[in-house]
Amino acid sequence: MTKTAVVTGASSGIGAATARRLAAEGYSVVLVARRKDRLEALAAEIGDAARAVALDVTDAEAVKAFAAGLESCDVLVNNAGGAVGGDYVAVADPADWRTMYEVNVLGSLHFTQALLPKLIASGAGTIVMLSSTAGHNVYEGGGGYTAAKHGTHVMAETLRLELFDQPVRVIEIAPGMVKTEEFALNRFGGDAARAAAVYAGVAEPLVADDIADCVGWAVTRPAHVNVDLLIVRPRAQAAQHKVHRVTD
Repeated sequence: MTKTAVVTGASSGIGAATARRLAAEGYSVVLVARRKDRLEALAAEIGDAARAVALDVTDAEAVKAFAAGLESCDVLVNNAGGAVGGDYVAVADPADWRTMYEVNVLGSLHFTQALLPKLIASGAGTIVMLSSTAGHNVYEGGGGYTAAKHGTHVMAETLRLELFDQPVRVIEIAPGMVKTEEFALNRFGGDAARAAAVYAGVAEPLVADDIADCVGWAVTRPAHVNVDLLIVRPRAQAAQHKVHRVTD
């Protein structure tokens, strides 16, 4: 029987790349995000192994209804997330912090709660939490995002303790600098110059396929093997604040 993987935030970036990778690994992939047109285009690209479901991960009732209509689930990839703004704590907009917490943390909570019975019933379920190096370190101007990603990290650690006697793995993948088409652009409200400055001079930042490769590898390990935490950075990034940049 074909195994089913649910990928949230699948309309672009790491989520889309992960959906492609898991489909290539033989999974039937359910693509979840808000943008129906992008999901349907990705599903058409992947083919019969994929189907698109448009919903907002912060809508708990919609998530429950989705889970109720799903026959089975073997893998849940809690990827939906993102950063909003780069202001210091003293002047940050609380609405930005709330948005980041609701998507990165509560969105993952909704899907985990709704699909956990099916993951347990599978006999070898896997929950993948896409966090960030921001969930392990802090930096100026990143208070809201690092707080949210620390929440994602702590959720993964707590779940692993609470599910220790259940047939469910909890894997955390924490990417560092990943250049995607939307992450930095969304963070800075569409300001292309500020978004480009994030990656300026970095010859080889990670790309979405690099993280999808990590997810695919971790998920396809034997069921008794749990990759608790995988931190992935480009070689140029020694730490959150220390990045090798080449200038002309």
